Amino acid sequence: MKTVKTPAIVKTFLSGYVWNIETNQKVLYLTFDDGPTSKITTDVLTILNRYHAKATFFCIGKNVEKHPEIVQQILAEGHVIGNHTYEHLNGWKTDAANYVKSVAKAEKRILQINNSTKQLKLFRPPYGRIKPRQAKRLQEQGYKVIMWDVLSYDWDLHISKEKVLKNVIDSVKNGSIVVFHDSLKAAENVRHALPKVLAHFSKKGYRFESIT
Repeated sequence: MKTVKTPAIVKTFLSGYVWNIETNQKVLYLTFDDGPTSKITTDVLTILNRYHAKATFFCIGKNVEKHPEIVQQILAEGHVIGNHTYEHLNGWKTDAANYVKSVAKAEKRILQINNSTKQLKLFRPPYGRIKPRQAKRLQEQGYKVIMWDVLSYDWDLHISKEKVLKNVIDSVKNGSIVVFHDSLKAAENVRHALPKVLAHFSKKGYRFESIT
């Protein structure tokens, strides 16, 4: 059985990470991993703009190098860029030194495009897999480790696009951090589910903000 909503016991045990944003307000935090990707990311941006929604994009450094113009568009349209390592590393299979080096390399690429001397220190571990030592070293550098409250499973080709939509609709609450992907694998599902999620919760009075 797939775990769509992160169990409270996990959030308690791993309390040093950000799983959701505590608030009484009707606000959701949509996040997109693994981009930027040609066409898919720009489609996501078009959909977000339609609903005046802001989001957080956790970008892979290699993809930032390939598509700097899309990173510039993300920033120009008021969204936030986060770090997703340079080559989408699995933290459980990588030593701390190489993991931190990959994050630093991705940060350098992002800063070159952002034309800034600093960026928001937001980091999401690929696959959600990170060792305590890796997290500690990143946190010492000022990074917030951003996890999630709700997984859409948009990358899973074994579930329907209707199920992806239902995963989100049925699981979010005020302050939820929701994971989507702007990747080729997730393209069909995210194109289907994202506008419906935005329409559904907009009608309920929700707004969509970037993580800061």
